Amino acid sequence: MTLKISVRDEKVYEITVKIVKDGGIAIVPTETVYGFAVDSFNVKAQRKLYEIKKRSLKKPLILMTSDINDVKLFVKVSEKALKIAKRFWPGQLTLIFPTTELGKIVSSGRNDLGVRIPNDKFMLNLLKKLGRPIFTTSVNMSNEKSAKNIWETLGFDGIVDIIIDGRRCEFSFESTVIDMVQFPYTVIRKGCLDANELLKYT
Repeated sequence: MTLKISVRDEKVYEITVKIVKDGGIAIVPTETVYGFAVDSFNVKAQRKLYEIKKRSLKKPLILMTSDINDVKLFVKVSEKALKIAKRFWPGQLTLIFPTTELGKIVSSGRNDLGVRIPNDKFMLNLLKKLGRPIFTTSVNMSNEKSAKNIWETLGFDGIVDIIIDGRRCEFSFESTVIDMVQFPYTVIRKGCLDANELLKYT
């Protein structure tokens, strides 16, 4: 059975934190699109998420955190990359960096990892109360359209542990993704933010 709760419910953080820490799978609203969320240190939960989405294990999940200092624990951020991160985070931007040793551990040995700090009040509060990053990916079956409002998440009712109702996402469009593993940086996915504008800061 899937618990459904509003972002305005006074117990939403307490309940969601417990579910995620216990290895559950949450559906959460962000300013871009709805996302699945699992504990970044729980490999079993990550594997279950891949199964739910029918997602290839070759496609990485995104690490989401609330603090740029936490980011540096998991990935190696160059000075040039840090300039972009500080300018556009929190925001609708996912940056791919080389992993640190800890990053390799949580990502099952990957050499690179996409990271985002969202600009969404609920998500930032949830991440702070959780006290650790989450792994996330858009709410959809692999290669289908992402859920942009609460109604589009309900196909996973009865499959995930909790669905958090944030109504419609502010931007209703995916984040821009830039690969910053090596220079020159590469735009992997065009999204909410203007990639050309972003690259001016390199």
